[in-house]
Amino acid sequence: MRCATQTGSGSVPAVSAASAPRTAERGLLRGLTDSAKPEPSTARDLPRVSPSPSSLARLLPDLGRRTLVMGILNVTPDSFSDGGLFRGEAEARAQAGTLVAEGAAILDIGGESTRPGHTPVPAEEEQARVLPVIRALAPQLAVPISIDTYKASTAKVALEAGARIVNDVWGLQREPDIARVAAAHGAPVIVMHNRETIDPAIDIVADMLRFFERSLAIARAAGIPDADIVLDPGVGFGKSWEQHLDALRRIPEIKALGFPLLVGVSRKSLLGRLHDRETKPADRLYGSLSAHALAATLGADIVRVHDVGAHVDAMRVVDAVMRPETRA
Repeated sequence: MRCATQTGSGSVPAVSAASAPRTAERGLLRGLTDSAKPEPSTARDLPRVSPSPSSLARLLPDLGRRTLVMGILNVTPDSFSDGGLFRGEAEARAQAGTLVAEGAAILDIGGESTRPGHTPVPAEEEQARVLPVIRALAPQLAVPISIDTYKASTAKVALEAGARIVNDVWGLQREPDIARVAAAHGAPVIVMHNRETIDPAIDIVADMLRFFERSLAIARAAGIPDADIVLDPGVGFGKSWEQHLDALRRIPEIKALGFPLLVGVSRKSLLGRLHDRETKPADRLYGSLSAHALAATLGADIVRVHDVGAHVDAMRVVDAVMRPETRA
């Protein structure tokens, strides 16, 4: 989980995304080891749902044409960067308005911190944090809301409240029923790589490929079409410092799987270490911009950030070079 703030409970400004849906190839995973096959208790136990046409292309028509910016809205007391700032409904509404006005194409709302050393919260508490905000914002926003959760029950009520996308930091594997929930609502999923423990000795990208094969098996068994799946290498989660850098460096290998890619490095401690000095999360804007510009250059389609306006400007520069058709 995870800026100038405004206060008050006024309406959120409507900012719409441009059109032109993406027609990207959805490659299949190849050449992975047998150990990557899904466990019988996960994907195989999920009932199949008839696949539906892609919701992702409808929700994000510019995906693939330009680098989209996802704005972070944490309604938590303990997120590493902005914990406690937007817990009230009025504060959350004002911040959402700021993020959308600055150009966010997606608003990611989370009610449980996933920072290192965080304390998990019960689903009921997580839902009490996010549902009032989603209900207040969904009718007013011209951009989709994603719910940042790995809990199937929270995803269900959030989608019923108006969220449109599920962003799961455990890649559908902590609670595989979350895939069935998403499929039932026609909701795209963001599948993030994660690990319970850090093992500096492993090839982290090979580990990602095995992890994603399991996640994709769960999604497909639940009836989620490949066109509604986004992958996230999970920078900042379950990796050593060098593995974080390797994950960024090898983005083209992950992108070669044929799925849209989301990268989120915003304000993370990795950047503080690279700055070679102690920094507060809010002081890591320049590092965040550099990391996300690199990620977009290497193939990332979405960047997940706290500072939307600065990133929108930076991504326009990257896209002008790497995706010149966006200037037409």
